[in-house]
Amino acid sequence: MDESSSPPNVNRRMCPSRLVLEHITSRWGVLVLAALLERSYRFSELRREIDGVSEKMLAQTLQTLERDGFVHRDAKPVIPPRVDYSLTDLGREAAEQVWRLARWTERQVDTVLTAREAYDEARTPVPRAGTRAGARTIHQ
Repeated sequence: MDESSSPPNVNRRMCPSRLVLEHITSRWGVLVLAALLERSYRFSELRREIDGVSEKMLAQTLQTLERDGFVHRDAKPVIPPRVDYSLTDLGREAAEQVWRLARWTERQVDTVLTAREAYDEARTPVPRAGTRAGARTIHQ
């Protein structure tokens, strides 16, 4: 059975689902989907809502999500031009999934930070007796 006829499996290198997963779980993909879950946005509003995203990255992310069928771009023929972004039904379903993950992450961040500290402390070398911290010990 060749890979093209097998069911989707994100663990397979050439599976198209892997790229879709990458798009919706990328740093900006998650944040765009989460923001659009609330309501539709104009580009400039969305950029203000998602603190730290560059104009270029937001444009690329919106284009990718639109191509994948998650985002609807509504360009109105008015002057000045008005473009609104909203979720498709598929996008809403994806956004609800990543939104839960984002909220879980917010609730667990203190636990993760504590785990990081414990990990780092367990791997910090303890100076040998008779040496000062940071000094190299030479063994003969």
